[in-house]
Amino acid sequence: MPYLNVWSSRTNCLISEQELASSSTSVFTWRRTESWVLAYSLPHNSTSDHVSTRNKPKFRNQDFCLRTEFVPFRPQKKDSFALTQASEEKDIHCDVVKQNSQSFTSGEGGVEGFTCLQLEEKGDLTNNVEYGDVGSEEYEAGRVKGEKVDVRALAQSLHFVKTADEVEEVLKDKVELPLQVYSSMIRGFGKDKKLNSAMALIEWLSRRSKGNIGSISLNVFIYNSLLGAIKEAGKYNFVDKVMEDMVSEGVQPNVVTYNTLMRIYIEQGRELEALNLFREMPKKGLSPSPASYSTALFAYRRLEDGFGAITFFVETREKYQNGEIGNIEEENWEDEFAKLENFIVRICYQVMRQWLVKGENANTNVLKLLTDMDRARLQLSRAEYERLVWACTREEHHVVAKELYNRIRERDTEISLSVCNHIIWLMGKAKKWWAALEIYEDLLDKGPKPNNMSYELIVSHFNILLSAARKRGIWRWGVRLLNKMEEKGLKPSSREWNAVLVACSKASETSAAVQIFRRMVEKGEKPTVISYGALLSALEKGKLYDEALQVWKHMIKVGIEPNLYAYTIMASIYTAQGKFNIVDSIIKEMVTTGVEPTVVTFNAIISGCARNGMESVAYEWFQRMKTQNITPNEVSYEMLIEALANDGKPRLAYELYVRALSEGLSLSTKAYDAVISSTQAYGASIDLSILGPRPPEKKKRVQIRKSLSEFCNIADVPRRSRPFDREEIFTAQTKGT
Repeated sequence: MPYLNVWSSRTNCLISEQELASSSTSVFTWRRTESWVLAYSLPHNSTSDHVSTRNKPKFRNQDFCLRTEFVPFRPQKKDSFALTQASEEKDIHCDVVKQNSQSFTSGEGGVEGFTCLQLEEKGDLTNNVEYGDVGSEEYEAGRVKGEKVDVRALAQSLHFVKTADEVEEVLKDKVELPLQVYSSMIRGFGKDKKLNSAMALIEWLSRRSKGNIGSISLNVFIYNSLLGAIKEAGKYNFVDKVMEDMVSEGVQPNVVTYNTLMRIYIEQGRELEALNLFREMPKKGLSPSPASYSTALFAYRRLEDGFGAITFFVETREKYQNGEIGNIEEENWEDEFAKLENFIVRICYQVMRQWLVKGENANTNVLKLLTDMDRARLQLSRAEYERLVWACTREEHHVVAKELYNRIRERDTEISLSVCNHIIWLMGKAKKWWAALEIYEDLLDKGPKPNNMSYELIVSHFNILLSAARKRGIWRWGVRLLNKMEEKGLKPSSREWNAVLVACSKASETSAAVQIFRRMVEKGEKPTVISYGALLSALEKGKLYDEALQVWKHMIKVGIEPNLYAYTIMASIYTAQGKFNIVDSIIKEMVTTGVEPTVVTFNAIISGCARNGMESVAYEWFQRMKTQNITPNEVSYEMLIEALANDGKPRLAYELYVRALSEGLSLSTKAYDAVISSTQAYGASIDLSILGPRPPEKKKRVQIRKSLSEFCNIADVPRRSRPFDREEIFTAQTKGT
């Protein structure tokens, strides 16, 4: 059925939600369908108009009855329609609009307490029409000269008309109706997407007006209703024709007309033209209403121009404070300006969130808009700040997230723990681990109390930093991280301890490795095979072979089975001591226990022989690899070639180099240079052309650093003013012992 609404104004205006004309417009909605009856009596020579409607209405002496039904919608806050739609980004359909004339009123109970509607008209919409009170006990249709007229049925009969002639067929025998009825039907046609029916009704009214048939003539309110119907139907191509007809009929547009056109332009994506219409109103002698200002702000929202919206609001506020606007008594500008202020804040929030989602210059724009809001004395709520934090998901957003976090902390004593966890995660994603640690410290100091997610996130960040320290051999930084974890109540696991032990081993810090291992045991953490392997490696590099043997025996004693790495280190240790019989027994034990020796194991033995001047033994172990079905790699060839070249055996080194090339291996420049130097030094007759050109320099491996310079940059923390003390590896308890 057609959607019918009833509208009124103190200035002979039929106003709907799209017109946004009233400064105190309030939207009412119902949870259930209510039936309403609008009754008219038509005595002659009256000077006032009055209509009242009530739930479960009562009629007395009615001559004409209008019945309509209001459709239920979700309850909305009392607000102007433009503010509501702009805030929610969708059309809000309202059923009853309270105008500044107080003609539509609600009970104190709000929506549920709404008991009656009252429509007042002080001007003449028809000639000498008086609207009588309705108070009958019975629910019945009105009568005009003894004939019942059901307006709902009348609207249904016009629902599918397309021409004025068809309208004439339906209405030719009907009594002349008030202008409000036509206006309501036009808007109902718009909501039902039956714009042809609305246009046909307008054409029929135009014919009657030009032919002086009846007393009704087209005015600005009818045209405003038609523009509203066009907007509802989305048939914007009719707008120009309607405006041309208004000019031809000599009808001057009012503020409502401009507001409706602005809304139509915004729906069409012509926001700049909508703003031009707003600027045109004062030039035409019209004073923009609060709805005009809210619609203009909505245009800035659609343009995603937060800066322009703030500038517009600041100018509006200055005009309001200077008394240039807001002087109309019927417009409650005090309340409406508060709504505008809430609206601009909402717009700024939505624009910033959109920037963050799109990611186009988000950091710069968001930070600048926040600054502009501060200058304009506009503040987001804590909830809006937190929602913006959730929109920060990219690495580059960490700057915005930290700024939003600081603002929440400065203004409120509370903050959502999930938001803090999200910021900790984002800081880690952006490799700002130290900044993440600062957030965690705030949780400990200021609250809310961190949960398991907080703990897991911050420990994962520590693991990333410790892994970086392990790879680079920056053992001092690893120790500092362990101290920081314990300081913040985070218990390092074997994974964190092992990372620091490996860093000490890579840095050849034997003494530090021993102290870290002891501290690990003192803290109640059971060493793993990786812990023992790292300690054995550090002892081997420090040539503390006896101590390494003791550690090995202790590892076996406590029931930890050696892995490939531990066996390889022990083989290297005994190789350096020249105890090859023990090396043989280690290889056999590996095979027996199911830990097959690999090329790494043999490379360690060959390397140990080469470093200790046992080149011939190194070559024997190289040949032994074949019996174990192990294929030599680049490291195997390079170490042996360098050892043979330095031992005065250029031809054997040359043959190994050629063999490596035939196997498709790419040797380093160091091996190539060793062959060339040895050949020239010992005068060997070798065809160097077979070696080919000198190979390019290989990418250098990560340099092992013992300072914090590089790592402080990685972790995004300032460098310490003084280097680490050796004592830093001890805890307070350890120092006392």
